[in-house]
Amino acid sequence: MTTAHEQEQPMPLDDDVTAVGAIADDARHELYRYVVAQPQPVGREEAAAAVEMPVHRARFHLEKLEQAGLLETDYARPAGRGGPGAGRPAKRYRRADRTVAVSLPPREYDLAGSLLATAIDAAAETCEPVTDAVARVATARGRALGTESAARRERGAAAPAGVSGSGAATADRRVDDDDALHAAAEVLAEHGYEPRRTERGIELTNCPFHELSRAHTTLVCGMNRALLDGVTETVAPGTLRARLDPAPGRCCVVIESADP
Repeated sequence: MTTAHEQEQPMPLDDDVTAVGAIADDARHELYRYVVAQPQPVGREEAAAAVEMPVHRARFHLEKLEQAGLLETDYARPAGRGGPGAGRPAKRYRRADRTVAVSLPPREYDLAGSLLATAIDAAAETCEPVTDAVARVATARGRALGTESAARRERGAAAPAGVSGSGAATADRRVDDDDALHAAAEVLAEHGYEPRRTERGIELTNCPFHELSRAHTTLVCGMNRALLDGVTETVAPGTLRARLDPAPGRCCVVIESADP
């Protein structure tokens, strides 16, 4: 059972795509639907019989679903069997406590919902204006995202995937600026912004809050800028800034040098 401290965890986009691909097979999908409909973990033989499939074939598909993160497993002896001669425990399958969602381009509506709900709670308790609470909460979350990314880099994380464009740092730009832009792009790529380097800094070709920003532009774009302010404060203190600069076909925020 999922507790308050043990919520379903969203999977990275690549893992989500793998999971969706794994369940696209009709036979595999039928097995998955049977397993998740049961109140208790299910053994291979039971699952195979329920969908009228040979056991060896059911085992193959169940293993694929486990590898894709859609099912979890444990081992137990069948009810009524125990003691010497009872045999080895059998593998059992149940639905994994995972959320699988694929959106191209990526969206982060869970993050937006968390930020807004936290800000509204804070505003209700303190009588702080909601927009101020949103900015404060979003900035704090951005700092946390930057800190988490920095910790991964210190552990030897690879250079970011998903950073495109030919706008490398110009010759007169400080090396520190280039390093800062690289670090910021890594965090932004991880959260679906699809950063693209330009001579001025970084443009974000995707807005993770796209639909929300269309309906609530001032609130959501302000939240987004505050979130990215927090990121830049952490990964490049005093070097980069987030600035509102709406333009068609991209996010309303750009990242640029903090120098005038």
